[in-house]
Amino acid sequence: MTDLVTDVLRQHAEEAFAAELAALAARDDRPRPERWRLSPWAVATYLLGGELDDGTVITPKYIGPRRVVEVAVTTLATDRALLLLGVPGTAKTWVSEHLAAAISGDSTLLVQGTAGTPEEAVRYGWNYARLLTDGPSREALVPSPLMRAMADGRIARVEELTRIPADVQDSLITILSEKTLPIPELGTETQAVRGFNVIATANDRDRGVNELSSALRRRFNTVVLPLPGSLEEEVEIVTRRVEQLGRSLQLPELPGGAQEIRRVVTVFRELRAGLTADGRTKVKTPSGTLSTAEAISVVTNGMALAAHFGDGVLRAGDVAAGVIGAVVRDPAADQQIWREYVEGVVRERDGWQDFYRAARENAR
Repeated sequence: MTDLVTDVLRQHAEEAFAAELAALAARDDRPRPERWRLSPWAVATYLLGGELDDGTVITPKYIGPRRVVEVAVTTLATDRALLLLGVPGTAKTWVSEHLAAAISGDSTLLVQGTAGTPEEAVRYGWNYARLLTDGPSREALVPSPLMRAMADGRIARVEELTRIPADVQDSLITILSEKTLPIPELGTETQAVRGFNVIATANDRDRGVNELSSALRRRFNTVVLPLPGSLEEEVEIVTRRVEQLGRSLQLPELPGGAQEIRRVVTVFRELRAGLTADGRTKVKTPSGTLSTAEAISVVTNGMALAAHFGDGVLRAGDVAAGVIGAVVRDPAADQQIWREYVEGVVRERDGWQDFYRAARENAR
């Protein structure tokens, strides 16, 4: 019989890195907040990576400023909720999942924010069959992920908080300030036990976002996740995630990966910054975000092309179409920006002639 845990397309963080979490727990002798699986020091080590005194290697889950992770972990050890803020593709969801996995051993208590997220997703709902049969009761109540986290002393996650309608956002105020969720239909409430907290993620660059009220924003400690600071740092992030995704998708390891990853990241960084890496040439910035997450997607798709329709080597032609798709979001404006970048920068760059030819062929 197939092992469903290892056969899933994407395991939860606490499953995929169970061995590392167990090794950290076994060697962790530092004070732990109540109901935390690991101490704050061990949680930070889990995210940032390191080597334990028994030789166990903890792989980095987040590559960036150490202080950002330390402040985030420390916030969750207090009574303030954590808001991870950043432009799209700065690993906000990834960091929130791993924080919840390391602290609570469960990253699944999740509210996914959309324009249609109802209040029941934040508070509670009802099993209407039981409600009609027996009337309002605890048995008829369907707890939200936040309500379950409050009762069990675990971390709840709210993704894309600013996409949630403003009136639903405000349902969080009592939960975060009073640590209580009233249930007026039953004349009772659910009180949060120690260990409960909330991690929310948000970005303010998407169209149609709902600004957080000042009352709600005050309930959060905001930590901004920056874009990768250097080319090498972003290349490392993309390389690690592509390797993980490749294993999950059962794609073979392909020669040429390092070179094409560096090219994709270079293109994205230059177009984001409006300046070439050597600082000599200004370029126009397209409408897309060109995030690290998009670079990961472009390279992963290129690996699939090379494995299934190519010669087993990741080449410029395998990633060029994905790069163009990421850059040219608004055909009217971005097409000309991309053409000028290809002819003015890529064409003149030593060792990039294969990418130049692939970019021209895929743009036709």
